[in-house]
Amino acid sequence: MPQAVDVDKIVHAARNSIPLTIKTFTLPHEMEIYLEQVLEIFLKELGQESLKDPLAYCLRELAVNAKKANTKRVYFHDKGLNILDDEQYRTGMENFKIETLDNIDHWLTLQKEAGYYIKVIYQVRGQNLNLFVCNNAEITQKEQIRVYDRIARSRAFASLEEALSTVLDDSEGAGLGIVIMVLMLKKLGLNEDAFDIDAKNGETVARLSIPMANVKMENMATLSKRIVEEINSLPNFPDNIVVLQQMLSDPDSEIQDLARQVSTDPVLTADLLKVVNSAQFMLPKKVNNIVEAVKMVGLRGLKNLLYSYGTQKILGGKDDAKLKALWNHSYKTAFYAYSLAKNFLRKKEILDDVYVGGILHDMGKIIFSSVHPQLIDKIVKFSKEKDIPQELFEDMTAGLNHSQIGALIAEKWNFPESLVNSIRYHHEPQNAPKTNYDSVATVYLANMMCNYDDQLIGFDQFDADTLGLFHLHNEDQVKKIIEKLSQAFSQEA
Repeated sequence: MPQAVDVDKIVHAARNSIPLTIKTFTLPHEMEIYLEQVLEIFLKELGQESLKDPLAYCLRELAVNAKKANTKRVYFHDKGLNILDDEQYRTGMENFKIETLDNIDHWLTLQKEAGYYIKVIYQVRGQNLNLFVCNNAEITQKEQIRVYDRIARSRAFASLEEALSTVLDDSEGAGLGIVIMVLMLKKLGLNEDAFDIDAKNGETVARLSIPMANVKMENMATLSKRIVEEINSLPNFPDNIVVLQQMLSDPDSEIQDLARQVSTDPVLTADLLKVVNSAQFMLPKKVNNIVEAVKMVGLRGLKNLLYSYGTQKILGGKDDAKLKALWNHSYKTAFYAYSLAKNFLRKKEILDDVYVGGILHDMGKIIFSSVHPQLIDKIVKFSKEKDIPQELFEDMTAGLNHSQIGALIAEKWNFPESLVNSIRYHHEPQNAPKTNYDSVATVYLANMMCNYDDQLIGFDQFDADTLGLFHLHNEDQVKKIIEKLSQAFSQEA
């Protein structure tokens, strides 16, 4: 039996562009139902419940074809036939369907014992819902040609009904089903580019890419645009922070002058001393002198401290459980990011950037839980005027599009490009500019590790390329690092 549907985990994946992976060896009927339920939750998040039936058909067709491909591998192996040899392939296919259907449990058991799997991945990317169906029986060139031949045949039909009334050879498994799938996608207004199948890293990967240019996404864009307009109503950084930023940009500024300006703000002073005396500096004795503290963090460190401090002055004043939880997550992410950059990438030049990037990565979420009810009221009023459903606005406050909104706020406050990108791409490091990739990838991994630690995601949802950057290749390695970081963070706190 498949696991129970974890709605919160699926919604978290949909809202944060995190891939959700489900793996099965035999694809029993219960698993097909489960895959459909997960699809339904993703579509509901995107306001596209009406697409459930056609997309569920497509997903089921690809999963069943993947299972048949795996069965074919164990069948040919059992018969001592070479699937790549044309003559032996024809011999094997003569009785493949009859023999496997008559005793399917036997062949499925062999499949599982041989380690053949079917893997389904759901991921929201921008305005697209991507569905991947993978199996580790790599498609041969001839099999791929047969699939594309079916796609070409679909062009001859004007409708689903016409295809269904035409007899097609179904012996290869990817016969009439593929034709119906392509025609179904056409009926949704999509062309053949929405579907692709190829071999990659020892797997056959079938992809469906569904653009969600629909009412909800249009409303989302409208709402985001309005929020961006209203960002100008947010206050600027406090005057003393602006003065300090100006002094830091002046090459003639003296350390003593900077220390004197810092000391005019008791809370900033306390924050600076807290940072300097934290575990990251590993000092033999406590520092209480402001001049020494400024020397320790350096000009860049002080500048970054001002970004996080100023943001909290503006956004962090409400004594609210949800807001506290967001800030706690942000500090934990910052701590993890700093440790990952220091101990794995060993790049001192990005330490300050990733720490502040970790603190501010969820700024878009924090804005909705902040001390600015006027902004919230304006957006709610605007939603009513434009007849945008209330739940859409609630979705946005829960996380949808928060990375883009956070980045726009950071730009308004003249944050450096590295920080803006850490906020904008902290769910999609692969889209970050190359110049900031290491910083963004570090913040991404730290955030994912915190989410994993809080049981919001599974290991299969980590980006493999980012894990590779940190020389991490399996779940045990990630678990051990999280255990150490979590323990160290608790001691630090």
